[in-house]
Amino acid sequence: MDGNPDSKLMFIGEAPGFHEDKQGVPFVGAAGKLLDEMLASIGLDRTSCVICNVLKCRPPANRDPLADEIESCHPFLEAQIRFIAPHVIVTLGNFATRYVLKTKQGISSLRGRKYEAFGTMVIPTFHPAAVLHSGGASSPTMVSLLSDFQLISEAMKI
Repeated sequence: MDGNPDSKLMFIGEAPGFHEDKQGVPFVGAAGKLLDEMLASIGLDRTSCVICNVLKCRPPANRDPLADEIESCHPFLEAQIRFIAPHVIVTLGNFATRYVLKTKQGISSLRGRKYEAFGTMVIPTFHPAAVLHSGGASSPTMVSLLSDFQLISEAMKI
């Protein structure tokens, strides 16, 4: 977990990547740099939020998380959510969104809207790594991410 535990904004990603595993801090690689830029685009930074992952350790070969791994880690994530008691949870990508919203739907069909889970507002959006893998700043995924961050900004002003 990284950021301000007194914040009312929580970002939940999938699992630590290579750099995150080495440093013990979520979102410090290229995806983290993009997340920092997106936060700055709405006047925030890491001290304005909390950032964590569904899985607390990196899956072998950075593969997708398995159901039993998510099951093993969920008590820790749920304890983090209870401790932080955010007003807004932003799920980054499919795994975090499917876990938090208890759905099998994918991020493409869920993003851009507000939901409720854990007694708080949830805003799903693309994982920053998806933007990097889909063409970067000029990709449609980036346009969607920018739109979702405007939704996050509006939700935080409530």
